[in-house]
Amino acid sequence: MREFMRGAGTLGRGFGMWRRIPGAMALGLVPAAIVALLMLAGLIALGMALPQLVVTLTPFAEGWPEFWAGAVRLVLGVATFGGALFLAASTTTALTLTLGEPFYDRIWRAVERDVTGSIPEAGYGFWRAAGDALSLFLRGVGVALLAWLVGLVPVVGGVAGAALGVALTGRLLADELSSRALTARGIGPAERKRLLRTSRARALGFGVATQLCFLIPFGAIAVMPAAVAGATLLAQDVLRVSAVPGPPVRPTAAPG
Repeated sequence: MREFMRGAGTLGRGFGMWRRIPGAMALGLVPAAIVALLMLAGLIALGMALPQLVVTLTPFAEGWPEFWAGAVRLVLGVATFGGALFLAASTTTALTLTLGEPFYDRIWRAVERDVTGSIPEAGYGFWRAAGDALSLFLRGVGVALLAWLVGLVPVVGGVAGAALGVALTGRLLADELSSRALTARGIGPAERKRLLRTSRARALGFGVATQLCFLIPFGAIAVMPAAVAGATLLAQDVLRVSAVPGPPVRPTAAPG
């Protein structure tokens, strides 16, 4: 639990970077705001259509007693909207990271420069970022589907589906957001996952804290720059814990 809380605290350290690199952090608000507004519009549209949608999906309940038909449709509606929330969270992150790559590239580099005084040599370009975002999107769809299926379980399904969705999406976020700082050190996907497994509780704490913030209306807008900064700090922590040296880094001059 201590490592989990340390991971959650890493997001707070990410927020602390607003004092140190405010210019780069402020730019990170722009793509998050655009994508979040689009996702919010989609969720509102789904919410408005949901009552009729669940009726359409449950024609078999037409002849049932009103209580049982209503209960089945309520469970289906809650599970569907819950799954949509987790899908929106992962999709929002994937789209935001892709569209805002130049902004978030600047954030993690500024964090590296501020904390370590240097920036890793290996590149992390647009196409690699797009590939990671696509992977996040596809895995996010799987998590949303699983959360939806669990949510269909009577009585406990809603709570269990929500908890499972938050935990699994948190793991995805920790992996994706820390990929820049780790890949820039020449660490490939397989090694990256191994490193995160060595600090599983810390990575999960960071990812869950980030995901919970993303579920707050407009939370992704305020949190995304801090999440990118915090994930860079998480990558540095994971490397220190694992004692895995990275390749040489090139010194950079302090920003003027």
